[in-house]
Amino acid sequence: MVTVPAVVTKTVDRLTAEFDKLSTTQKYAVGVAGGVASLYLVGSLLYKGNDKSKPSTFELTGGSIEASKVKEEFDAYADSYGKNAGEGIVDRSKTVHLVDIFYSLVTDIYEWGWGQSFHFSPKLPNKDLRASEAAHEARIAALLRLKPGMKALDCGCGVGGPMRTVASVSGAHVTGITINQYQVDRAKHHNAKQGVAPLTNVVRGDFLNMPFKDCTFDGAYAIEATCHAPKLEGVYGEIFRVLKPGCYFVSYEWVSTHKYDPKNPEHVRIIDEINFGNGLPEMRTWKEAEDAGKNVGFELVMSLDLATASIVSGPWYERLRMGKYTHAINHALVTAVDAVGMAPKGLKEVHHMLVEVAKSLIKGGETGVFTPMHLLLFQKPEATASA
Repeated sequence: MVTVPAVVTKTVDRLTAEFDKLSTTQKYAVGVAGGVASLYLVGSLLYKGNDKSKPSTFELTGGSIEASKVKEEFDAYADSYGKNAGEGIVDRSKTVHLVDIFYSLVTDIYEWGWGQSFHFSPKLPNKDLRASEAAHEARIAALLRLKPGMKALDCGCGVGGPMRTVASVSGAHVTGITINQYQVDRAKHHNAKQGVAPLTNVVRGDFLNMPFKDCTFDGAYAIEATCHAPKLEGVYGEIFRVLKPGCYFVSYEWVSTHKYDPKNPEHVRIIDEINFGNGLPEMRTWKEAEDAGKNVGFELVMSLDLATASIVSGPWYERLRMGKYTHAINHALVTAVDAVGMAPKGLKEVHHMLVEVAKSLIKGGETGVFTPMHLLLFQKPEATASA
């Protein structure tokens, strides 16, 4: 016989009390939205009630944003994007603030529905999603030639999923930087819980103006992060500054590919939706990303779209395509807890944005006009040693 944890009993009692207060129409809406979701939720509480590696459905928040201001901040975020095709964020001077807001809004949802590594990965043959993800991250350590005693920089580290892999496989110390304090706190929590705190550090900061001295790091990387910069040269220039001469910087960039046609309205729509749903000021081309690195002094060592590099690996967007039913259940869960007042107002709209952008990401992958993993490997020239 299964013993029902107290958390389940209390949750059901609270839901029942809140449900009784709703109008008939509201009750019907919650019933339709949450029917399947409720079974999924109770099962999760029964068998994963003690799993604190990610927020539960009832613990979803707006990160560093007060619960009462989540909807207000989301509405302001949505209004920051222009209405004209290809416009992106209208006032680029607000990009850093908007990215901070974006990650406060989505971090709990990302961890809850995706995991601790906020990126895509090619699906390796005969490997599950987690193994493919780890391989994608471990490639970074190899490209940077990291080894014990070295210091590396994770530029835009999120909650630290890749950091923990890179530090663990290389033995090097990894410092992560993110604009969002909530992510700093989450990353430090995970680092300690998973036993990698001795090889990691996480700081809050703007990667356009990093709090590190010149020539500090033996390697640097960014995984789907520098795309948030209002200008790529800004973040690439800072990474160049803090790298030691002769060392490498590798980035997995979100870019449009050679298949993208700016005169094709469907292509423009896909890119616009990806920008909005992921906090990007605009979408650069792969060539613009290459040139940005060269413009700040880097030497380009390798440029390769990992989305198409291997003919035996599955598409990076397969996880999104396979997860469409999970997305529907998750959205029903968020809708249900929103309806009974157990989630910050506005969080349902945030989740809806993420569900919708998943469709656009799939279209971007299927048409081949977008990739989230164009690999750029740069080297800081040895000649700068006397600079």
